[in-house]
Amino acid sequence: MSLSFEDFKLNRQILNAVEDAGYTMPTPIQEKAIMPILSGQDIMGIAQTGTGKTAAFVLPILMKLKFAQGNDPRALIIVPTRELAMQIEENVKTFAKYTDLRTVVLYGGLGPKTQIAELKKGVDILISTPGRFLDLYLEGNINTHNLKFLVMDEADKMMDMGFIGSIHRILEVVPRKRQNLLFSATMSELVHKISGDFLKHPTVIEVAEQATPAATVSQILYQVPNLKTKLNLLQHLLKDTEDFSRLIVFCKTKIVADNIFHFLERRYGADQVKVIHANKGQNTRINSIRAFKEGGIRILVATDVASRGLDVSHVSHVINFDVPIVIEDYIHRIGRTGRALQSGVAITFCSPSEEYYIEKIEKLIRQNIPLLAIPENVFKDDTPYEERQYMAREIDQQKRRENPAFKGAFHEKKAKNTKGIKSAKEDPRIFAGKKKPGAARRKKSVKFDAVHKKDRKK
Repeated sequence: MSLSFEDFKLNRQILNAVEDAGYTMPTPIQEKAIMPILSGQDIMGIAQTGTGKTAAFVLPILMKLKFAQGNDPRALIIVPTRELAMQIEENVKTFAKYTDLRTVVLYGGLGPKTQIAELKKGVDILISTPGRFLDLYLEGNINTHNLKFLVMDEADKMMDMGFIGSIHRILEVVPRKRQNLLFSATMSELVHKISGDFLKHPTVIEVAEQATPAATVSQILYQVPNLKTKLNLLQHLLKDTEDFSRLIVFCKTKIVADNIFHFLERRYGADQVKVIHANKGQNTRINSIRAFKEGGIRILVATDVASRGLDVSHVSHVINFDVPIVIEDYIHRIGRTGRALQSGVAITFCSPSEEYYIEKIEKLIRQNIPLLAIPENVFKDDTPYEERQYMAREIDQQKRRENPAFKGAFHEKKAKNTKGIKSAKEDPRIFAGKKKPGAARRKKSVKFDAVHKKDRKK
C-alpha cells in the first residue's frame, strides 16, 4: 500500500508547500527515508539521481527544525558542486516557503563578502561546498556548535573530486552529537570508507541496486568511427526538433564542449544553444541553466560539472558526445533525463578508443546498452591520420592498464618486422663492408683514455 505525504505527520505548512510544488505521492526513496530520519536515525541512502532524494532529507529536516532560532546553522548540507548547492537551496526554499526558516548557500567562484553578510543575518540551514565552508569557518564566520544535522549529498562525486581530506577536516569541527545523513548513487571503496567515519549504525536505504540507471531512461549506443562522423550523427539527430525538444550534450573536456557549442551555434543560432563548464563565469553558468530550465533554449552543452545538480524537468534526451572516463559519471549524466518518473532517452556515441569504457560501464550497471546502427543517410567520414594515431595510443594505454606486461602496438610492429633476423653479432652479413657497431665508440674511447692518461702524467 502506497503512502501519502499526510502519513509522515508533517506539519501543515510543509504539506501546503509540497502540494504547491505539485508533489502528490512520495517516491520510493522518500517512502523509505523520511520516517527513519524523523525518528533520529543515521541514514545511508543509495539512490539514482532524479528519484526525489533531495526532498527525502529536506522534508524531515524542516519538520524537526520547525522555525528560525538563533543566528548559527542547525543543519549543514555538504555537496560537491555549486550547481548542486543551488539546486538544493531552491528545493529548501520551495518546501520552507510557509516557514520562517533561513537558508544560506556557500560556494567558490565568487568573492565571499556577500556570503559572509548573509551568514551574519542568521541562518538555520547552511548548504555549502567543502572548500568554501572550511575557508569561512577558519576565518571565524561560521559557528558549528548548534549543528543538529550533517548531510553529505552525492558522496561518490565528492570522493572522485578529491574532497576526502576536506570532509575529514569538517568532521573534526562539527559537534559529535548530531544526526548524519549520507546519500550516494554508487558505493565505491572511498564512499564506504568515509561512511565508516561519518555514520553511526546507519539505516541503509537502497531503492534500486547500486549504480542502476533509472527505469524511465531508455539507453542507446552508436559505435562511431571518428569525431567528424560524431558531428554528422549529432546533426542528423537534431533535425527531429519535435522529438529532440530539450537536450543536454555532454563532453569530457572544456575544449570539446566549446567546439561543439560553436558547431551547434552556427546551425541553430545563439538563442538556441548555451554551454557551461568550469571556465565559464558564475553568472554565465547560472543564467545558462536558468534559460534551459525555463525552456528559453533547446540545447545545453556541458562537461561533467553539470551531470550532478542539474534538476530540469522534461529533458527529452541526453547525448553523450564522449564516453565518460570516470565511469560512474555515466549514471549521473543519463540521470538528467527521465526525472520525476517521466520518460527520457540517453544516447551515447562511442569511438573505437572508447569501447574500453563502455565495457566498464556495462559491468557497472549490470546491463548491456542496446546498440543501434548509424542511420544510412549519416555520412561516415574517413578517420584522419592524427586521430588514428591518437586512438591507437589510447587503446595501447588501456591494454597496459589491464596487462602491465603489454608492450604496445608499436613494439609489436617493430618485433614483427625483425622476426627471424639474427642480431649483428650472430649474422655478420648485415654489416658486410661496414664497420661493426660500436667500433667508432671503442676507437673514441681509446683516444680519450690516452689523453686522460697523458693529463694524469702532467
